[in-house]
Amino acid sequence: AQRKAAWSDVARRIAHEIKNPLTPIQLAAERLRRRYGKLIPANDQAFDTCIDTIIRQVGDIGGMVDEFSSFARMPTPKMGQGDLVSVVRQTVFLQQQATSNIRIQLLESPSRIEMVFDRTQIAQALTNVIKNAVESVSQAMLGVADSDSVPADRNVITVEIQEDSQSCSLHIRDQGLGLPDLARERLTEPYVTQREGGTGLGLAIVKKIMEDHDGTLRLADNTPCGAYVTLVLSKSLSEPLDASDATLGAVRASQNL
Repeated sequence: AQRKAAWSDVARRIAHEIKNPLTPIQLAAERLRRRYGKLIPANDQAFDTCIDTIIRQVGDIGGMVDEFSSFARMPTPKMGQGDLVSVVRQTVFLQQQATSNIRIQLLESPSRIEMVFDRTQIAQALTNVIKNAVESVSQAMLGVADSDSVPADRNVITVEIQEDSQSCSLHIRDQGLGLPDLARERLTEPYVTQREGGTGLGLAIVKKIMEDHDGTLRLADNTPCGAYVTLVLSKSLSEPLDASDATLGAVRASQNL
């Protein structure tokens, strides 16, 4: 608990220090384009390229800051009854729309699973895992010079829902570069990453969400290549009582004394 609190404090400080100059940098770049863009010869693309690079990099850094902020201010989950399958379907659909050359496929699953969970946090956890898979597959595809040698399903990420009497599991498989050559438990520690430009917070956030749902995050190697990530949610959670229910329960308890 002390380590997590310390990491959260570090993340909060980093996010604060990085975020301050981002907006002035972007506004300055856009102002340069408006003021001097018409003075640059049409055949000289260097100016626009440099401005585009500045704006794009500011956006990338902003994304990192958002990750730091999310990790520093992980809210208490707001548990409620809901359909897990619909949340997974919506999340997969949104990620499908964000990728063009990679297919994200939801395998046949139960039509409905009613349980208690935080819809926003579970969607966030699944999104983080799918984004990691997309980046891994994209990098793996870039490493193959001859597209004809790429397996037909190399660019497919599969999501599967399974349930038993005690839990529900979300299985995400890809055929990307695979998990880093590190001890599995270290991959979920904050700021541990081997991806260029990565913050190392994605899996740390996912693990925290799973722990708050009395579940687990499992990392394994996929066959023949890639990563196999499983999010396990417990069915034992109950919806918290609201204030009126809690008061009624206390009254009934006092009457039974």
